[in-house]
Amino acid sequence: MSSKNSRLRVALVALTVAVAGLALAGPAAAATQQNSPTAATAPQDQAPLIPVDFVDLPTSALPADSQRHKFTVTYRNESSADRTVAPQLLVESPDAGPFLDPADVKLERRTAHGCWEAVEVGSQTGTLFTDLPTAQRTLHAGETLTQVYRLTVLDPEAKGTVHPRVALYG
Repeated sequence: MSSKNSRLRVALVALTVAVAGLALAGPAAAATQQNSPTAATAPQDQAPLIPVDFVDLPTSALPADSQRHKFTVTYRNESSADRTVAPQLLVESPDAGPFLDPADVKLERRTAHGCWEAVEVGSQTGTLFTDLPTAQRTLHAGETLTQVYRLTVLDPEAKGTVHPRVALYG
């Protein structure tokens, strides 16, 4: 076999493994791979932060009544060291579909000043999700993160589950 064919096969195997790994990682990994100002300006030798764990908070049925509903993501850093975390809200479609579309919901986040700001959601395999890189923050030992979201379902036929969680970084 020629070295050109061998290199082509190695490249194809590497690409297949990378695509399979991303598919298995799901929405959380996809959210960390989106372009963000910090990722775009990070040096080439510095990999973007990838969550090492998630703290899942209680889920609830997607309220498809066109009313605004608040969801609070809370996490306390119980360790003695600083910890990088990111609140995330997932809106999961039923397993058998129909899958949710970002246009089915309006999501807002309460700012530190008490105002509401629109939040873009990504979409992957029927799950809508908030971006992790832009939500990252450092919690000092003993500090508590509280992020309040306001969700309005615009499609009265939409069905699904709201799943708040916190990404933890190593």
